[in-house]
Amino acid sequence: MSNDNLSSCHDKPKLLEELHNVMRRRHYSIHTERSYADWIKRYIRYYHMQDRLELLVNKNRKVEDYLTHLAVHENVAPATQNQALNALVFLYRHVLQEPLGDSLRAERAKKKTRVPVVMTRDEVVQVIAALEGVPQLVVKLLYGCGLRMAEVLRLRVQEIDFAMKQLTVRGGKGDKDRVTTFPASIIPLLTNHLRRVELIHRNDLSLGFGEVFLPHALAKKYKNAAREWGWQYVFPSSQLSIDPLSGVTRRHHIDPSVVSKAIKRAVKLVGINKRITAHTFRHSFATHLLQRGTDIRTIQELLGHNDVKTTEIYTHILRQGGHGVVSPLDDLDV
Repeated sequence: MSNDNLSSCHDKPKLLEELHNVMRRRHYSIHTERSYADWIKRYIRYYHMQDRLELLVNKNRKVEDYLTHLAVHENVAPATQNQALNALVFLYRHVLQEPLGDSLRAERAKKKTRVPVVMTRDEVVQVIAALEGVPQLVVKLLYGCGLRMAEVLRLRVQEIDFAMKQLTVRGGKGDKDRVTTFPASIIPLLTNHLRRVELIHRNDLSLGFGEVFLPHALAKKYKNAAREWGWQYVFPSSQLSIDPLSGVTRRHHIDPSVVSKAIKRAVKLVGINKRITAHTFRHSFATHLLQRGTDIRTIQELLGHNDVKTTEIYTHILRQGGHGVVSPLDDLDV
């Protein structure tokens, strides 16, 4: 019996099948579903477990030791350790129906303070100029609105308000909505892009498709919304695909790797020796607003941070030369 699919008796579904079924009934995203399944497989393999009963014996001790192993021996980040914990808590509470105890005494991963990589304005200009097409438009929104990659790719047509020059982020990190600024300079480019996207959508409708994914509650409340223009993704995929959860053929948004690879090529082309990713444009957005004198709490709201302390990391970047201290070598005539 594969330890990925533990089953204590023949009348019970395999463990991972049961996990997927429970998570889909609770409307978890497919990304969370895959992540939880991966952590649970790693946990089972760590202890070489072959039966469900082994999962239940000394379960709290097993989870504590595994989380400690992740922190001490695999040196994972706190967020990674928390993700593993969440997966195991879900497994025991909702799949095995045997919740873990209230207090787990595991060694916690140490939080590391890292100053984010930020580009200068000139570097942003160079990288954007080296991009073209959809990746360039996505990057302009990453930098121009301070968005995360997932927030740009999940953007719906109706969430852009051209008249008010604002953009609404629905279900951002922490499942929160927020409103952020929208660059007027991008309006002509984005308008032309949306005309092309609308033609694709109309063609899909004529072929009997044209339905887009909607969160479960919205899909139930608005029966026909999935085919309406306003709900379509701003950056749809070039191909139709079958939704792995529902089996419905839809046009999903583009894959993030399309943009990430284009950014990597552009950075290499212009010769910038920094580790620049899609998220670097969000960091640069916040830093450049601070340089312009924008209030930090305003930036906090635009970024969607829960705590202003998270936003304050960008104030450290402004102190050039290590806390703003001039090196003593600059005082010497050598």
